This record gives sequence, C-alpha cells and structure tokens, in this order.
Amino acid sequence: MFVHIVLQGTDFGHGWTDEPFPRRLESVEKKDTSRKIESLCSKSRRDALAMFTMSMSITHLGTGSRGNATLLETEGAKVLIDQGFSGAQLQKRLNRLGIEPTEIDCIFISHHHGDHGGGACIAQKRWGLHILANERTAQELGLDPKLTSYFEALDMVRVGDDLAVLPVPVPHSGSDNVAFVASHAGERAAIITDLGSWTDELVTHVRGCEHIAIEANYDHDRLMNGPYPYSLKDRISGRGGHLSNDQTGEFLAQVCTSATRSISLTHLSEKNNRPHLAESTVLYHIDEVFTGDITISLQDGPEYTHYIGKGDEMETSAPNDSLEA
Repeated sequence: MFVHIVLQGTDFGHGWTDEPFPRRLESVEKKDTSRKIESLCSKSRRDALAMFTMSMSITHLGTGSRGNATLLETEGAKVLIDQGFSGAQLQKRLNRLGIEPTEIDCIFISHHHGDHGGGACIAQKRWGLHILANERTAQELGLDPKLTSYFEALDMVRVGDDLAVLPVPVPHSGSDNVAFVASHAGERAAIITDLGSWTDELVTHVRGCEHIAIEANYDHDRLMNGPYPYSLKDRISGRGGHLSNDQTGEFLAQVCTSATRSISLTHLSEKNNRPHLAESTVLYHIDEVFTGDITISLQDGPEYTHYIGKGDEMETSAPNDSLEA
C-alpha cells in the first residue's frame, strides 16, 4: 500500500477523477493486508460490502468528547479519520466490524486534542500504524517521526489506487484543525468536526458531497442555561469552538445539493444536546434542499455504515445490527 501526498493546487472541490496526479511530495510504503470480512461483522454490513465492493463506506466508531474515530473503506483501502480512543477501545470497536487494527492502512488526524488524536501514539506503538497529520499536530501529540507523514492544508493525499483525501482548514481554538473530503470513483464524502464557524473555502469543497458527516455539538438554549461557567460557554459558542445545532443546519443549507444523499450528525454534547433536538433543528434549516437519510452518530458506536457511490439499490445508511458490547 502506498500513500502519496500531493502538493497544493489540484482541483479537488468539484469531483476528483482517476487522472494522473501532479508532483508527489512523498511516498510511504506499507505492507498490504487482508481485506477479509470475518464473522464478527454484522449481517447487514457484511451483505452490503459483498453487494457493493466498489463503493466507499464510512462508519463512525464513536464520536464525542470521550473519543472519536471514523473508519473509511474502499475496495483497496482502509483508513481511520482520528484516533481518540485507548488501544483496547479501538480494537474492540473495529472487531465489532470484523476488522483488526493491523488491517488499517493509515490514520489521518484532524488536530491534536485528546479526543481526536490522543490514541495516535498507541496505534503507532502497538500496531505500527502510519499516521498522517500536519506538523504542529504531530509535534503536539509526540508522534514517532518514522511512522508519520506530514501534510499541509489542501495537499491531496492518495491512499492506494482508489482513494484520495483532501484536508481543508477549519477554525478551532488552539489547533491547526482540518476537515477531510474523501473521493472514490468520482463520489465524495466530507468528515467535519470541531469547528466554531466555517469559511467560503470549506463550503466550496464540501458542496455537493454525497455524504456529509458534521458535528452538531450543542443546543444553544441548553448550553446557555446549563451549569458551565460563562468563560466555558463563551469558548464553546465562539468562532473557534463548536457548532450549535442551528449553525450546523445553516452550513448544511449552503452545501447540500441534489447529489447529497446522506448526512450524519456527530460529536453531540452529552450535557448540552439531545439527538432529537439536533435532528429536528438541522432538518428545519435544510428541509427544502435535502431529501436523503439523516442519522445521529453517538459516543458508543459503531451504529451505522454509510455507503457512498453505490446507486439506488439499497439504503444509503445501513445499521450495524448484532453488535455486542
């Protein structure tokens, strides 16, 4: 498995294709691993992967203040977006899907906060997994340089033959945070977390993605009327904090098009939000522009696998049933 980091300037925002890439910044070779889906995998997910081997899928292993990790799969690659769990928790959640940590080709880290990157060093030490992050994030986390590659915002990263990932900068306090837009076979999916506002650049790259995973961190009234001190409320609701349910809905209203088939709301605060509040508030803003599936990804996943680029033959978001604790 090769990971190629490509210099800024490639037109990625409106659909990546399998054309030759421009100059390569660096290449990292990683041993190939088995793609076998074992019996631990839930039946619905196993059937879907068998039927649509050419699709891209996204499964949130868990999202929230106690840890975040998202599995991104294609026929030729398995990568994680963030690793905020202990080694035992990561292995447990992957095993629920019939996957061993050693099958992961690489891990992208969005920023250095512990709930997103706190388990990255563990993944390197325990399984020798390769990490991709910007340089500041890598330094803050103390990553092993021999198992780390650095990207800049808007460098395109190609993993194997069929997956490209673009890091896009987003505002978040105390970090060089990025969102990720993944592309496979002409279809795109966005994974966006930990941002207090957004830029026109982010809108450009996310608009028209088939799947959008984005945080809906808090309900404004619950936050302001809750027990947090004013300084913390101000930080959470500020430009470098997190998105409220209303803000998430406003952003999605700008980026959803007829191509957008599914949305996953992530990183809900366990104290300042509720799933029904997040879903109803977001739907209020996007009711006229979005008719697809919407799901909530909570702390204790995996719950759903989202299939991108698979046509109309089955549900876009399939539950991971029969998952035992």
